[in-house]
Amino acid sequence: MHALDRKLLRDFRRLWAQALAIALVLACGVAILLTTFGTYISLEETRTAYYERNRFADVFADATRAPRWLLRDIREIEGVRAADARIAEFAVLDVPGREETVTARILSLPADGPGHLNTPILRRGRLPAPGAVDEVAVNEPFAQANHLGPGDTFLANLNGHQRELTLTGTLLSPEFIYTIGPGALMPDNETFGILWMPATAVAAAFDMEGAFNNVTLKLNRGASIDDVIDRLDDLLGPYGGFGAYGRDVQISNSFIESELEQQKTAAMILPPIFYVISAFLVSMVIGRIIALERSEIGLLKAIGYSDVEICVHYLLLAVLIAMAGTLIGWGAGTWLSRALARLYARFFDFPYLIYNLSYSAYALSGLLAVASAALGAARSALRAARLPPAVAMAPPAPPRFKRTLFDRMVAALHPTQPVVMILRSLMRWPVRSAFTALGLALAVAVLVATSFFPAALNEMIATTFDRSNRQDAMLMFEPDVPETALAAVAGLPGVLRAEGQYYQSAVLRHAHREKDVAIEARRPGADLARIIGADGEVVDPPPHGLLLSRRLAGQLVVGPGDVIEIELLGGVNETHEVPVAGIVTQYVGLGAYMDVETLSRLLRQAPRISVANLEVDTGALPELHKVLKDTPELSGLIMLNKMQRSFEATIRENVTIMTTIYMTVAVMITIGVAYNGARIQLSERARELASLRILGFSRAEVSFILVGETMLLALVAQPVGWLLGAGIAGALAHGSSSDLYEIPLILKPAGFAQASLVVLGAALVSALVVRRRLDRLDLVQVMKTRE
Repeated sequence: MHALDRKLLRDFRRLWAQALAIALVLACGVAILLTTFGTYISLEETRTAYYERNRFADVFADATRAPRWLLRDIREIEGVRAADARIAEFAVLDVPGREETVTARILSLPADGPGHLNTPILRRGRLPAPGAVDEVAVNEPFAQANHLGPGDTFLANLNGHQRELTLTGTLLSPEFIYTIGPGALMPDNETFGILWMPATAVAAAFDMEGAFNNVTLKLNRGASIDDVIDRLDDLLGPYGGFGAYGRDVQISNSFIESELEQQKTAAMILPPIFYVISAFLVSMVIGRIIALERSEIGLLKAIGYSDVEICVHYLLLAVLIAMAGTLIGWGAGTWLSRALARLYARFFDFPYLIYNLSYSAYALSGLLAVASAALGAARSALRAARLPPAVAMAPPAPPRFKRTLFDRMVAALHPTQPVVMILRSLMRWPVRSAFTALGLALAVAVLVATSFFPAALNEMIATTFDRSNRQDAMLMFEPDVPETALAAVAGLPGVLRAEGQYYQSAVLRHAHREKDVAIEARRPGADLARIIGADGEVVDPPPHGLLLSRRLAGQLVVGPGDVIEIELLGGVNETHEVPVAGIVTQYVGLGAYMDVETLSRLLRQAPRISVANLEVDTGALPELHKVLKDTPELSGLIMLNKMQRSFEATIRENVTIMTTIYMTVAVMITIGVAYNGARIQLSERARELASLRILGFSRAEVSFILVGETMLLALVAQPVGWLLGAGIAGALAHGSSSDLYEIPLILKPAGFAQASLVVLGAALVSALVVRRRLDRLDLVQVMKTRE
């Protein structure tokens, strides 16, 4: 081992505390990069493999009733490789041991087994016999949540006729990786499931012999999905087509895509923060080491070591720190990414998980760590390499001081001598002080940026449940029923109030932009399901015009007063021009609202309802569920209070985990910056502080100088951190929003206060740890040290 190598290892051991502080900050960046990138790659590859192996469709479409022979024309559309026609209906189930009304979506199975597309995976048991009329298979999460297995039976209300069905097996399908019921915000496997039933039995039960109402298409590579959708809409239009759509808006795939985008956004925004801070910390430490080792550098050069060897020596010290951080980060990142990928795999009902965190991810994270540390050390290492031996052997020239305007302003305030020394030290090293403050500001920013999530989710819950959807339950009707049916609904057991709501599929167009939506129509004065305006006040749909959610209006680039084109789907297939009457607040889905009389006039029909919103006496719920299980027109029931509790519980758990992780990360950043800053300050000013002790200054006064400088920089960093955090939060909110939901940017004073308290507390602890070294200073020995 060469002499420089032994010196390198000794320096690394001597600086272990500072090196560890930097390595932990660097490890956070490595771990977050591996976690987000690993989760993204694992989910993406698992989804891709699942879709390919089980032939997940590219295009989906629904119709009221289309003849089977139309499938031949659909398969002849240019670019279509395969097409499956099936029957899809909703039914109410009576599951043994469950009091609540259970809703299921029934899909037909062709006589020769699963179709060519969206092929389900058999997990237990067998598929229903082709000619059976009372056999079904269900999705595995529903069976597990209701403790059902092959051979168990339950009752189903099929088009007004109650039938006992026997479960033959459990399945998983690529079409239902995220199984969410109509009108729901998140999966509820206890009260919503997917049933597969032989096509002959479904057709007979729902009067669909020789017909279908759902079709899925697989396209050839390079085929134009827009052209296929347009052609498919033309064919299904006469039969009540509701508008074809691609994978991008298929509900299950959309949720997965949204989660993948969040992981990608986090991978792009958060790791660079840690790499930048690490580079700055390495620059501080290496710069101070070189300043202390000027004579050693001169001696090394005098005995023959080249400039390159000196430069590489100090770069290698930075690389050792980077390697330590990389190894820690690799270990933490591997564990976190694997655990998170498994969690997502269970949450999204994947049948398997392809965990494939490639070597390239480790190489990239390690390369970035080494590069950031090397760049941080490069300037100081080059300066050391350029030092002539004679200059290096001599003490550095003392800095030149002169009174400035700042000195005169400080003198006018008559501060104490320790305060003057703190301020002069900051002005003596303005660049280092600025970067130290910036590092602490980034720690504040991390906490501010992540603290907006709890506030944003609370706002989403408050707007969605407390201000907008205040009903206890929603009855879903398929097909729609006349509005006069509300009188019968109001007479159901325990129903205190009932209001109707109608959904109409439509395409909204403005210039070259268009969006498929479901227009919600309701009566003015509706109190259970309300529309919230942009100012937070309740508004009613105007008698003429359309209200749009802010996100939908932004996608169509329209505002109040603009006229848009509405193409009504589902049998009417007419186009009307309607003005935009206003913009409203909606965080879940894309909202478009009209007055029920206006929409009924456009449809040329009497007012109808798709949903009945109910206020219910909770004491009468058992009897209400009992009656609803025998109601023929009912296709589903959603209990809003249960959905809200489930949503809040899931959000609370996720927020707790996320807050803990990012608070730990922010504390590590603060300790890394504050501890290294205080250690370097003590190293530079040891002689000065010892002189003050000899002159009679107390330990408290000397400690105030050391701790005060760190805390002053921490205080200066707070407003900068608030601004940076608000910017990062805005980027995260924008990157996490999609057509499914919008995350509002809610920044509350409590979030800023908490971020500041955590960072200030961590900075104070770090400074106090360094301050303990003052008590162990050998004043005589320190005074002998030349500067």
